[in-house]
Amino acid sequence: MTSPASPGRPGLVVGVDSGGSGLRIALALVRTGERPGAGARAGVGTAAAAPEIVETVSSREPVRTGPGGIDAGQLLERVLPAVDAMRRRAGGGPIGAVAVGAAGMATLGDRLRAELPGAFAHAWGVRRLALAADAVTAYAGALGQRPGAVVAGGTGLIALGTDLSGWRRADGWGHLLGDSGSGAWIGRAGLDAAMRAYDGRRGGSAALLAHAEKRFGPAAELPGALYPRPDRPAVLASFAPDVAACAEAGDAVAVRILVRAARRIAEAAEAVCPAGPAADVALTGGLFRLGEPLLGPLRADLGELLPEAREVPAGGDPLTGALIVAAALATDSLRLPEDPRLLQLTR
Repeated sequence: MTSPASPGRPGLVVGVDSGGSGLRIALALVRTGERPGAGARAGVGTAAAAPEIVETVSSREPVRTGPGGIDAGQLLERVLPAVDAMRRRAGGGPIGAVAVGAAGMATLGDRLRAELPGAFAHAWGVRRLALAADAVTAYAGALGQRPGAVVAGGTGLIALGTDLSGWRRADGWGHLLGDSGSGAWIGRAGLDAAMRAYDGRRGGSAALLAHAEKRFGPAAELPGALYPRPDRPAVLASFAPDVAACAEAGDAVAVRILVRAARRIAEAAEAVCPAGPAADVALTGGLFRLGEPLLGPLRADLGELLPEAREVPAGGDPLTGALIVAAALATDSLRLPEDPRLLQLTR
């Protein structure tokens, strides 16, 4: 069994971020040592310094998902040789821990949970493994290991909060059942307004219609172009920047769409934010690059619904979060709560 890094000495950890947009793998160096006031609880062990990334490799090809869930074999075929190559270039050394964050881990991760612990132990002699939903690694990347709430927004949207005794989740149910306020939600609302304008119905926007036809072609042909697509949520989300642009230009319909989206996002944050004063709330993901037309009303709604909370910038992304979890696991300083679906640990 691989031992955790000795105090004051460096060790290697691996972080994996597997999502719908591809696969990213990082090798990092972590040093351990007592750091008074660093936030470690009594009895947790030594506190880990921030992992120093040695090398990262990435691919835009996502790991397959089939009837049995996320394809563990394909993930291993891509992760094992990539990490072995990075270790050789880094001069070798034992791996203290691995953390894998994967979209769909909660509901589609049974094969990962069954196959990855044995595979990593056989390949690298590492027993310390964290299998996490991508929302957990997004949380760790944004806030580290302190209590609070994180809203991860992109094509979809999920909110996750913890008081370090358990997790609370809101939304993340996909574009048909939820993901309210997400890129797909905003894009669909914008296209609805575009088609209303095309038909001459109330609630339409000529500006959004013009943007839709510029992006997708003639409005009458949009159903045939959209419905057969297997990546419909991503196609819908691709129109969200057009909605933001129209709102920035003063289109009242687009403004109202983003005001409604902001309210949905704030409600998700409210649902998961731990009680008590001065909770931290962070927003992470490409959705929030839409800018002030979304962020302005969102800040107002967060101030109304969570008056004691403090919005803080996200410290890093989900790959950073996977490395934070791996480093903490390697050094016995993990504070984030275990959960059979969201964060499963092997020690």
